[in-house]
Amino acid sequence: MIPIESLTTFVIASILLALAPGPDNIFVLTQSSVNGHKAGLFVTLGLCTGLIVHTTAVALGITALFQTSYAAFILLKIIGAIYLLYLAWQAFHARAEEIGNNEITGTSGIKFYLRGIIMNVTNPKVSIFFLAFLPQFVDPSSGSITQQIFILGAVFILVTLVVFGGIALLAGYVGRWLNTSPRAQIILNRIAGTIFVVLALKLVTAEINS
Repeated sequence: MIPIESLTTFVIASILLALAPGPDNIFVLTQSSVNGHKAGLFVTLGLCTGLIVHTTAVALGITALFQTSYAAFILLKIIGAIYLLYLAWQAFHARAEEIGNNEITGTSGIKFYLRGIIMNVTNPKVSIFFLAFLPQFVDPSSGSITQQIFILGAVFILVTLVVFGGIALLAGYVGRWLNTSPRAQIILNRIAGTIFVVLALKLVTAEINS
């Protein structure tokens, strides 16, 4: 079992990291502002699902592939960047009446959920971050290291769910207010498209050790 002191420190660090501006929480902020808080919550669930993949990768040692295979790292970055540019293209070409329709159905909810998964899983930097971050709080004398990694990953995911969920709700409220104006809708979507382009450039230019 992980010592309570280490777990407390880990929770505090996780909260601070979730609050710090980064690709994932900016993605939630953008999606919630444009499409409503429900869309942001579905995106958050998708991002957290992606974190399960990264946690498993660290626990099983798969993440080491990205540190030893530059080609694999580059390929995943390119896939992620292309997807972000696709989202940017959609944002730049959306019309005001399309932006204003914030009703999230089961089908559209799945779309935003998958959007969150793709955004997170195609960023190899997350796995490398987990590989560097999670083991710092593992105590070999406290039992199975793999089990501890999964516990820490679960705690990080729970923290992310709470923090990002709060961001989605707040951004959704602000976005709903802005969406009362067609001009504001267009401007908001242009900003979203620009953010997607910036995130794509940031992802594709990232280095393994940066």
